[in-house]
Amino acid sequence: MDIPVPVRQLFIAGEWVESDTGRRLDVICPSTEAVVGSIPSASAKDVDRAIAAATAAVKSGLWTRTTGTYRAGFLKALAAKVRENKSYLAKLETLDCGKPIDEAEWDLDDVATCFDYYADLAEKLDERQNSPIDVGHADFNVKVRKEALGVVALITPWNYPLLMATWKLAPALAAGNCCILKPSEMASLTCLELAALAQEVGLPAGALSVITGLGVEAGAALSGHPGIAKIAFTGSTATGRAVSHAATQNLRPASMELGGKSALIVFDDADIDKAVEWAMFGSFWTNGQICSATSRLMVHAAIYEDFLARLKTRAESIRIGDPMEAGCRMGPVVNKSQFERVLNYIKIGTEEGGRLVTGGGRPSHLTAGYFIAPTVLADVTPSMTVWREEIFGPVLSVCSFTTEEEAVRLANDSEFGLAGAVISADAARCQRVAESLECGIVWINCSQPCFCMAPWGGIKNSGHGRELGEWGLNNFLSVKQITTYVSSETWDWYSPPSKL
Repeated sequence: MDIPVPVRQLFIAGEWVESDTGRRLDVICPSTEAVVGSIPSASAKDVDRAIAAATAAVKSGLWTRTTGTYRAGFLKALAAKVRENKSYLAKLETLDCGKPIDEAEWDLDDVATCFDYYADLAEKLDERQNSPIDVGHADFNVKVRKEALGVVALITPWNYPLLMATWKLAPALAAGNCCILKPSEMASLTCLELAALAQEVGLPAGALSVITGLGVEAGAALSGHPGIAKIAFTGSTATGRAVSHAATQNLRPASMELGGKSALIVFDDADIDKAVEWAMFGSFWTNGQICSATSRLMVHAAIYEDFLARLKTRAESIRIGDPMEAGCRMGPVVNKSQFERVLNYIKIGTEEGGRLVTGGGRPSHLTAGYFIAPTVLADVTPSMTVWREEIFGPVLSVCSFTTEEEAVRLANDSEFGLAGAVISADAARCQRVAESLECGIVWINCSQPCFCMAPWGGIKNSGHGRELGEWGLNNFLSVKQITTYVSSETWDWYSPPSKL
């Protein structure tokens, strides 16, 4: 893969600066296991520098006190730059995290759309400022305005490196915040390139800093810093707990988009072939590394074996290999640690009684890279580890059910609550199930579609708060009440002193 990887430094307040220690981390391509570049490893001192620069920018008002229309111009310019550089950015992302190139290009389209969408909301924010509230009292004029929070920390994952960063960055910038982006050390290349694009479009210095490095160093320092007004985090539930705890110590809000173990329920009136396609897309998309993956599949007993037979045939036909090749539908998992973790879960699943339908290890034609064949485990029970824990790899656990009530109960019996899906020809049944599932997102007759205009987030151990749509913008806004006494009369609560 002859993809040029720029040697970038930390991006702080509009300038490229070397990290405090000068230390760098290797970038390892997951499809070849070769070192293809490096990223700077920020220290706590670097975090202090970034926050100091962002705080100075907030106080200057050069970004926070501008109009939404002004900020929208930069967001639109970023969207245009992303489209202009789409091919290169997609290849860089595939090199970095192993995502198939077709998926990476799709993600880049979504990145540009997201910037454009929040540019539009930024403009509309101007129209809604100082909106009146009828308080039922003629003596007072009450208005509400929405303002930037200040310095916000955005901590993002490796499975959608640039897209997840944009989900946070676009609304945060639209709201007028000065942002410090900390991408995962496992996939930071495109986020550093986004900083370069921001520099090209003339984004005011201080509006964006990008610091790369280890989560236990840079991420921890950022999460616990008292200079942060808010943290927005996407990642594992375990790390989310640590980030949330650190934010709480400073009484700072933290929105959390965490892990999942989402359920897909297929009833016996479903079109089996269509349902099989959605079952695969719901679990094997993004190489199975997606928090909303519908990795718990419940199939009605009447079609269970037929479904499994068709699923086996289709899963074994998935094109897995070099993710840079057009038409590839599955690449490697992100690194050696994740590779070993997923294989261990598969081993546990079979030891606990799961029936291996297909997959289970490295594809025979791929001797290098962190590739795992699409894996289906059948006859899984609710007590099994692979049913209860998030695997974050191309592993689909399947069980049967006989009644709607049983299916809903099985789906809801989870510590997670990010998403769920139901496939049936009965629209009324689909609506009942959708309303009964304990999660933040429900798909009917599909799995995984996502749009930047619609809210995204979960409940239980899948986190709290909502990203995307107007909800995503409100995440980064402070609401201020402005009340004016408009009567010409003296308030006269206290009687004036007697003149006698």
